[in-house]
This record gives sequence, structure tokens and C-alpha cells, in this order.
Amino acid sequence: MYNLIIKPVFDRFFGVFGLVLFSPLIALLIIVLFIELRENPFFLQKRVGKNNRVFNIIKFKTMRPIKDRYGKLLSDKDRLTPIGRFLRKTSIDELPQFFNLIMGNMSLIGPRPLLVNYLPLYDEDQAKRHLVRPGITGLAQVNGRNSISWEEKFSYDIEYVNSKSLSLDAKILIKSFFQIFKSQEIYTQGEEVKPFLGNE
Repeated sequence: MYNLIIKPVFDRFFGVFGLVLFSPLIALLIIVLFIELRENPFFLQKRVGKNNRVFNIIKFKTMRPIKDRYGKLLSDKDRLTPIGRFLRKTSIDELPQFFNLIMGNMSLIGPRPLLVNYLPLYDEDQAKRHLVRPGITGLAQVNGRNSISWEEKFSYDIEYVNSKSLSLDAKILIKSFFQIFKSQEIYTQGEEVKPFLGNE
């Protein structure tokens, strides 16, 4: 009952509520980022959702599209803006994902959606993370986030898929709020998260 009906309805309600609540801040950031970047302030990227469906995740841009003389993007550290660093530290760059909640391709709680090119690299167990809708926050995010290994992240993802419930979602949501205020385990200085290269 909860996972099939209540959770999807709650996700869309939270998306609308969050969008209305934070609309002044979102509008301000759109203006500030447009002035700073001189381009679209939103970052869209293809990610994999429930049942391997591909969708566009929406965030605020935190980096400039600066390339070297060969046309290759510079490192995240070299492209991250001062405002972008603040947005990442506070997780404010995630606010546009309220649109993803409303569109139904993301949930408030669930495994974080990953890149499309990771799809062929998962083993059978890891692929189970796509049995549920991906989330803005999740079990792996409140248990280490970027400070834990890919193996640990996937372990938490599968644990969530096998144990998803109202009580578990409530615990994750509460822990997420505390993490935002502490700004822990978030890459803010431009450090690049190591990509998933498959299982050895």
C-alpha cells in the first residue's frame, strides 16, 4: 500500500510543496547564476531510473564549461565556481529536482540515479537498484555518501530495495536533514568522484 500508492502521491505532493516553498530562492538563484554563467543556469544530465528508464536529472549548474585547447573539459576543480561551491556544500544545487518529483521519474527517498554508461557494468545484484525509483536522498547518502566505496554504496542501495518501508524512509529523511546542516561528506572543493569502472 505504502510503496504502490502512498509514496508516489507523497513524492508529487512534496515536489509541488517544495517548489512553492522555495520558489523565491529558486528564482533568485536563476537570476544570479544566469548573470554569473551567462547561460542556462540549469544542468541536465541523462540518468537511469526505475526499470532502466532514462530521464534528465535537473540541478543548478555549479561549474563553468571551460575547455582546454583540445576541446576537452577541464577538471571539476578548475571549473567549479565560488557560488557553485556554496550550492554543493548546502545541497541547494539539488532544489530543481522538485521538478523530477513532480514528473514522477524520481522519488524523495531511493538510490541516487547514476550515469547511463554504468548500466552494462552492474552485476545481477547491483542492477536491482533499478527496481525502485531513484531518490533525491537515500540510504547510501546518509551512511557515507561520497566517502564510501562503490561496493558499499551498492550494498546500501540493495538493502533499501529489499527493506523499503515508511519507517525506513522516515529515518533516512531525518538523517538527511541533519546532514545538510552539517554539510558532511559533500565534495565542495572540486574533488572529482571516482567513476564506477565495473566489478573486478
